[in-house]
Amino acid sequence: MGPVISAKHRERVKGYIDRGVSEGAELLLDGRPTRVPGREQGFFVGPTVFDRVSPKMTIGREEIFGPVASITPVKTLEEAIDVMHAHPNANATSIFTSSGKAAREFARLASASMVGVNIGVAAPMAPFPFGGAKDSFFGDLKVHGRDAFEFYTDKKVVISRWF
Repeated sequence: MGPVISAKHRERVKGYIDRGVSEGAELLLDGRPTRVPGREQGFFVGPTVFDRVSPKMTIGREEIFGPVASITPVKTLEEAIDVMHAHPNANATSIFTSSGKAAREFARLASASMVGVNIGVAAPMAPFPFGGAKDSFFGDLKVHGRDAFEFYTDKKVVISRWF
């Protein structure tokens, strides 16, 4: 993980980590003390992992835009889908399972634009669209895939009739 964009954003991400701890999420890996030798002035935040994150917690509701992963345990596939549908954002989601049926159902019902099956962050390669849905989407096109070309394309429709 490289640095975040600015000192201000580094402090914002660290603030989310502080908030997660104060709201009762279990901090499994803390990236706040990360320092890179020779780059002491860099805006680094190391990988951070929280467990037992409730959708009512700030880190369970808001997009952090930093190296912070939040795990929300659920008991059933239906509960997982309900949690996902209730969330205002829909950038990416993942399921880890050995059940093909559960994977297909999850992928079919997912509200996020990027869905991973047995992969952490479903960040596709350039040929595929990349971008969120619901409150995670801004603009009118995705970043990669066909949409990337559409942005630079001046489309024209010609309708002609000959007699």
